[in-house]
Amino acid sequence: MKIDVDQNSGFCFGVIYAIQMAEDELNETGSLYCLGDIVHNEVEVKRLTDKGLKIINHDDLSTLKDCKVLIRAHGEPPQTYITAMQNNIQLLDASCPVVLKLQHRVKNVYDSQDADKQIVIYGIDGHAEVKGLLGQTENKAIVVTSESDLDKVDFSKPIVLFSQTTKSTDKFYAIRDMIMERAMLKGNSNVSAHDTICRQVSNRAPHLEKFAKQYDVMVFVSGQKSSNGKVLYQVCKSVNDRSYIVSDPTDIKSEWFQSASSVGVSGATSTPMWLINDVVDAIKNAAQTEATAP
Repeated sequence: MKIDVDQNSGFCFGVIYAIQMAEDELNETGSLYCLGDIVHNEVEVKRLTDKGLKIINHDDLSTLKDCKVLIRAHGEPPQTYITAMQNNIQLLDASCPVVLKLQHRVKNVYDSQDADKQIVIYGIDGHAEVKGLLGQTENKAIVVTSESDLDKVDFSKPIVLFSQTTKSTDKFYAIRDMIMERAMLKGNSNVSAHDTICRQVSNRAPHLEKFAKQYDVMVFVSGQKSSNGKVLYQVCKSVNDRSYIVSDPTDIKSEWFQSASSVGVSGATSTPMWLINDVVDAIKNAAQTEATAP
């Protein structure tokens, strides 16, 4: 059975930078705190915690002093930096440059806004990146994930729309169109939309659509917490009914490969290539088991 790995899969540059920064410190000192999961992949997090990485939350941060803490690629709100200064914490800041640029844009709009202007963020409420964006607005921005969330917006007032960097481009523009339509019904043309989606992430979707079509079976490797992984898996599923999502090699089932002569394998921007390769080995074993079954 032919098995091909999508060469565009694996870590995006922001995650590569964060992982490398963590490994450099762990190799030197053997210990490092990280504010939240360094990446939304449980297997990669375990690999690094086994090396000495300690995952903490914001409550933990307020109790720490005189230590080093890694800021992951998702970015952080301003309060995190204030707390670090107060507690003499050295921050190893691995915030993705794309996320930092977006934070600055949101803050600039917020700082210069008139009293009525609303900042709307298309993203997942509670997601680490969105928390960082909300922090730029003193948590006054409005987060919308779907059409039902648009009831939070006052369409008679000015609106500035941004997007979480890892969201779907098509869905962002669909939300933008709905906002503009509702605003026009109120006689409001003061709506501006800023496509702030990372192209290294969004460009994977059209490529993956072409890739997934080529195979009898498609296996997508992603952590359960990965927003990007959920989006890209749905891309696979939309063009190939025999698409399956797995977190690690133990999720592979031999019956998936019945009568299959080709398998494509890809992964989220938070999925390490070593894990994808381990999944490929599991697929080979499963296919062998299926082939020798009575």
